[in-house]
Amino acid sequence: MTEAASDGTLVERARRGDRDALEQLVRRHHDRIAALCRRMCGNDADAADATQEALIAVVRGLDRFDGRSAFGTWAYRVATNACLDELRRRSRRPVVGIDRLPEPVAAGDPAAAVAAAIDVDAALATLPLEFRVAVVLRDLCALDYREIAEVLDVPVGTVRSRIARGRAAVAAHLTGNPTLTGQRPTEST
Repeated sequence: MTEAASDGTLVERARRGDRDALEQLVRRHHDRIAALCRRMCGNDADAADATQEALIAVVRGLDRFDGRSAFGTWAYRVATNACLDELRRRSRRPVVGIDRLPEPVAAGDPAAAVAAAIDVDAALATLPLEFRVAVVLRDLCALDYREIAEVLDVPVGTVRSRIARGRAAVAAHLTGNPTLTGQRPTEST
């Protein structure tokens, strides 16, 4: 069995025109980019569009990847930007119909797993975008705080704050106690 080439090796080969290396690189990162887009966009159609745009941008921008960060971190940044663009486009078009179906469940109690995924997606959708992005990059993509700071181009302390506030808001939403400004019901006199 041959050892898999590193991302760096694949990038260099792809830059020299090796189509197989480019395909390996895209295949290696596709599922993680798609998962990031799914959680950020909140529905399958927009996530598919954002994933496609992100992968196209990764391929077209390969010459601009400078190697200062891991390729995966750079690809997440590209995907995050594609998602933000898709969300901006979505805000300019009308919403009609049901926007998604539950994701397939691999193991366990399928009904409970689907219900939990829907609840988490609904909770993430209530977060301000800067919190949602940070939480998704940390909890779904498993990036460390430094990598998230690179992707978002913000200080590590800001990342920590956004993740803490985002997680708290998700937990509060899941327990029925919204805490972010504008979500908590107010008493009218």
